[in-house]
Amino acid sequence: MDKLKMQSPNLLEANIDKIAALFPNCVTESQDDQGVMRRAVDFDLLRQELSPVLVEGPQERYHLDWPGKREALLTANAPIAKTLRPCREESVDFDTTKNIFIEGDNLDALKLLQETYLGRVKMIYIDPPYNTGNDFIYEDDFAEDAEEFLRRSNQKDEAGNPLVANKESNGRFHSDWLSMMYSRLRLVGNLLKEDAVIFISIDDCEVGNLRKMCDEIFGESNFVANIIWEKKFAPQNDAKWFSDNHDHILVYAKDKESWRPFKLPRTEETNSRFSNPDNDPRGVWASSDMTVKTYNANYDYPIITPSGTEIYPTKGRCWAMPKHKFDELVSDNRVWFGANGGNVPRYKTFLSEINDGIVPLTIWKHAEVGHNQEARQELKKLFIDHAYFDGPKPIRLIKRALVLSTKDDDVIIDFFSGSATTAHAMMQLNAEDKGQRKFIMVQLPEPCDEQSEAFKAGYKTIAEIGKERIRRAGKKIKAEWEEKNRQGVLGEEAKQALDVGFRVFKVDTSNMTDVYYTPDELKQENLELFKDHIKPDRTPEDLLFQVFINWGLDLSLPIARETIDDKTVFIVDTSALVACFDKGITEAFVKKLAGYKPLRVVFRDDAFESDAVKINVEQIFKLLSPRTEVKSI
Repeated sequence: MDKLKMQSPNLLEANIDKIAALFPNCVTESQDDQGVMRRAVDFDLLRQELSPVLVEGPQERYHLDWPGKREALLTANAPIAKTLRPCREESVDFDTTKNIFIEGDNLDALKLLQETYLGRVKMIYIDPPYNTGNDFIYEDDFAEDAEEFLRRSNQKDEAGNPLVANKESNGRFHSDWLSMMYSRLRLVGNLLKEDAVIFISIDDCEVGNLRKMCDEIFGESNFVANIIWEKKFAPQNDAKWFSDNHDHILVYAKDKESWRPFKLPRTEETNSRFSNPDNDPRGVWASSDMTVKTYNANYDYPIITPSGTEIYPTKGRCWAMPKHKFDELVSDNRVWFGANGGNVPRYKTFLSEINDGIVPLTIWKHAEVGHNQEARQELKKLFIDHAYFDGPKPIRLIKRALVLSTKDDDVIIDFFSGSATTAHAMMQLNAEDKGQRKFIMVQLPEPCDEQSEAFKAGYKTIAEIGKERIRRAGKKIKAEWEEKNRQGVLGEEAKQALDVGFRVFKVDTSNMTDVYYTPDELKQENLELFKDHIKPDRTPEDLLFQVFINWGLDLSLPIARETIDDKTVFIVDTSALVACFDKGITEAFVKKLAGYKPLRVVFRDDAFESDAVKINVEQIFKLLSPRTEVKSI
């Protein structure tokens, strides 16, 4: 019986697979430092295969580089032996919700999500640290605090005195931030659907570096827009140079040709440019240019206006249509020559004929999508006069991104969740348009300052603030939803329950002891020490979700518990998986599980009553449920 690997995918091996598919002759074998034979890439041969376009050595080239980039790539590709442990007591509607909140290092979380959500995510929004010089730290092992990190990186001496006078001018200031972002963005590309998109909030400090990095990761051709968000509604008169009133939101598609933003609904403001100066019975209209830049001599002809003026297109341009088509539009009163009948002709677009919304602009004004102060007030309303979080984003801002890129039951990820505005905005939008979108929030349990109001109120980490915000926002949104349902405002299609719950998971070390991953190092005299390969503090549900991760199952699948022959059996999504981690498994019990005809079944490797039972398990399933995949841990 095969064992599950119980660790995240090895992306380095996956990359070698891709090279092998293109250049099988370049993949060979070599010995590592321990003398073990492993697959390897023959880079000399690969260079020969690519010699016409090879760039190497001191030759100049266009690329973004920084100290630590190679290490960041290795960090992204390296597998980890970690898991996600469920936390029912901190969750809301654990058994029914489709939403996920992961507490832990987002690099680990993204690795653990690789197989489960491969190519399934429709939108990612992140608001990462802006790297403003205020003790930015986001280390990949989180084994040391900020002071230790500054000493290790030669930015402070042992006494705590700064060794670098101006961190903003320090090369490592940018390099550390770039390395942190690079490893994470490399991983999220695998999760995006072909018609998916990622929105990244950033300020002027790193927007240039971030765009070059994203060009490399997602492809320059997949850059969609640099949105300017007006984050403040008033100027800062004490600013040293300019009042900084905007942030950037970089938008990249997984495949730009496969993704188009949904149009925004029309508003009174967008309709205000429509009028009806000629009393056209079709109603109000707006006019637009009738010339184009792409010159065509057949479309370059004179037009005689109603006042008798002869008009040609602007030099270098031509009309957008042939003469006969233009005459048809004139006959249908779809051309406007101005009040005096002698102006350059313009095409009339009637508001009554427009029903597909408007194309989004790249400038998002605070009146449309909110501002910083509005975001703080939203938190204060939830937490009763306390924001508890610095720099949250307004709900309307995230809703704008969601409206442009998601619908129905799309999956949204925010792996710098912070105060969980993305989760709040998504639940609110689902309540408004009856969608079934699902979120995955990831937040590091970054400690709150002990002098902060949040810490004094009992919130020890940023993750705790985010979880509590989702609980409070969900309760408020659901109450409003149910009241509208009682009033019949929402209609028949709204009777499906609104999901405002979330399953909490925490990144932790593997459920398996070290011997599970290094069985070759086991010695005869130490066998008794390693008799149980599962850590004693882990529950059956802990094991179940590590199996989910290893088998690539959706973390929100419904789970039923049944007792069969005094043993606890987990039945996942009716027949997707049947799991039992109790000991004393007999052939009679195995036959009962086979009766469920599951797609997958898993047991503990040491759970069988005898070696004979363990050997016969696969044969029993081949006979009674031949489609079932049988594994052990």
